[in-house]
Amino acid sequence: METKSHNNLQERPTPSSNGRASVEDNDLIKAVKDEDIERVKQLLKEGADVNFQEEEWGWSPLHNAAESGNGDIVDLLLNHGAKPCLRKKNGATPFIVAGIAENVMPLKLLLPKVADVNECDVNGFTAFMEAAVYGRVESLRFLYENGANVNLHRKAKQDQERIRKGGATALMDAAEKGHVEVVEILLHKMQADVNARDNMGRNALIYALLNSDIEKVKAVTRLLLGCNADVNVRGEGKKTPLILAVEKKNLDLVQMLLEQKHIEINDTDSEGRTALWSAVELNLKEIAQLLCHRGASTDCGDLVAIATRNYNPDLAKFLRQHGAVEAFRPPAEDWKPQSSRWGEALKHLHRIYRPMIGKLKIFIDEEYKVADTSEGGVYLGFYDDQEVAVKRFREGSPRGQKEVSCLQSNRANSNVVTFYGSESERGCLYVCLALCEHTLEKYLDDHRGEAVQDREDEFARNILSSLFKAVEELHLSGYTHQDLQPQNILIDSKNGACLADFDKSIKWTGDPQTIERDLKALGLLVLYVVNKGETSFEMLKDLSTEKLIQRSPDKETQDLIHHLFFPGNNVKDHLHGLLGHPFFWSWESRYRTLRDVGNESDIKTRNTNGKILQLLLPGPSEASTSFAQWTTKIDKFVMKKMNEFYKRGNVYQDTVGDLLKFIRNLGEHINEKKNKEMKSKIGEPSQYFQEKFPDLVMYVYMKLQNTEYKKHFPKTHNLNKPRCDGGGGGEQAGQP
Repeated sequence: METKSHNNLQERPTPSSNGRASVEDNDLIKAVKDEDIERVKQLLKEGADVNFQEEEWGWSPLHNAAESGNGDIVDLLLNHGAKPCLRKKNGATPFIVAGIAENVMPLKLLLPKVADVNECDVNGFTAFMEAAVYGRVESLRFLYENGANVNLHRKAKQDQERIRKGGATALMDAAEKGHVEVVEILLHKMQADVNARDNMGRNALIYALLNSDIEKVKAVTRLLLGCNADVNVRGEGKKTPLILAVEKKNLDLVQMLLEQKHIEINDTDSEGRTALWSAVELNLKEIAQLLCHRGASTDCGDLVAIATRNYNPDLAKFLRQHGAVEAFRPPAEDWKPQSSRWGEALKHLHRIYRPMIGKLKIFIDEEYKVADTSEGGVYLGFYDDQEVAVKRFREGSPRGQKEVSCLQSNRANSNVVTFYGSESERGCLYVCLALCEHTLEKYLDDHRGEAVQDREDEFARNILSSLFKAVEELHLSGYTHQDLQPQNILIDSKNGACLADFDKSIKWTGDPQTIERDLKALGLLVLYVVNKGETSFEMLKDLSTEKLIQRSPDKETQDLIHHLFFPGNNVKDHLHGLLGHPFFWSWESRYRTLRDVGNESDIKTRNTNGKILQLLLPGPSEASTSFAQWTTKIDKFVMKKMNEFYKRGNVYQDTVGDLLKFIRNLGEHINEKKNKEMKSKIGEPSQYFQEKFPDLVMYVYMKLQNTEYKKHFPKTHNLNKPRCDGGGGGEQAGQP
């Protein structure tokens, strides 16, 4: 290993030696990525800069060769003067990057050229850590044999350390990724410290329990426990491995931990919850029984009430047999409501005495009335001390039965109003739901006329995204809503939305018309929301399909509504595909999609015979678009500046391909210091192109949606989100 000064080796990233990337420099990067060694030789002979670094992340040819594991190209570049310790923008050298490669040869070639086998990037990653993260066994062994520090803790940036980030070891990385063989080697061959802690105090056992693959979790946990890993360590929220194991809902994993000699079975997390509490809350009867048989204390909360709320009488009976009692909690003197809209009424209801109806405290009085309904109204209440909206039905009511049945089947649907439970007394059924602040109708009434910031309507997109997910999951659970309207969509204190009012819902029997009714109502709601409720929902229902589509303010809304009104044959799964529709893309995502498509090589090189450019050709009826003759619609200074990048007059042309290339290239250069004036003309590119060419995204989407190029589209929205369960009004939570 060379012994020259380490400081001299730590080169910072520079675009190229002459300050400007040549075509040959970029071609060299591409040839290395393609592992075309003959082309690499040719470009080096022609004078390509062997130490050129691409601007965005600082990757050099040697970085790319090291990552790919191509030892021949690594050797060739080194022989032509490639700097072995050139750093990317994140501080990673080619040697560190080589730890990712499956082939160990780049490490062998680079090791003599670096000052320290334990050199790290700005985030503290070494080549040894990278090998552990990616499960590269041979690289791990090679680095260990050449002096890699197995137990080195990751040194985080100073601002990260202040919030206790960093400090992980290779063993923690391998445990989290579920690399069983790597964990075994680290523990048994390399003497990794099984109880090393990161800056948050977590050990490898906590990391292992973060993995989603339960079989890998069990295998890694078994190895760690076999080496006496501390089972009472704490993770985020001060959760112990036992609590995390319960949350994995795996009996074998819990059993494995309970067999450890020094396990503290009654340890609590930051919320005061034990493993047994978590098991009861998650309705895990077998795990709860196992914990009790192993000595878990039942004096850790109102376990019987939780089991009862989960409709598990057997578990409630078992808990009582093991000493659990229903706790009495007197009202706190300094109690404050969560809801702002209903706060004063809640304070009064909390203070006064009312006989309990099971776990429900309620007073049927106008002071506490939230809304009228077709049967018994909606009132404020407390269910198990939780602020709730209580919807009343007569006992045995078909509507009430439908409401409870549907809510029970959709407890896991995070976009449906949270159902806490129900109680019955004196011929009445009380259905207890999350208390929200407003209905969608009331919210839009209150905010009508407010300008949309930057003209991008994030509220509409987020509300409708939540609504689509709610209805999609409802359909997948075997129900249809049959009463989708603004009064039945609730808005919480954080402007989150959830679906409510299921007393007209029905189980789906295969009749497509019931789902089609929901889809048609969704189409009306899309128009209602994007137009801020200016046309009432009832008036929209009276319009023809043609007139409704004509009222769409943009191509995205028009196409989305068309899909809802004409869903085709597979109606049950129809909404899943629509969640990836451009309507739900942010302007930034739309802009990023256009840039990514414009980065296709056939577009950049104007290969008119290329598949993507053929796909993007307009049809006979598509000449009238906002981007026809687009070069005349771009700011003249910006157009001139961008054309100067081309030599010999090879300027941008009025084609869709060139527009996408223009968007891609402008995105690459807009933030450079030399382009400040261009930036001032354009402003925010995502907004500029959305407003300048409002139909471009839909055009590209329609052309590419069923092709391989849909890989550039944003991923469908995650179906999970925090429950809409706090901050004000239930079913008709707007105004009475």
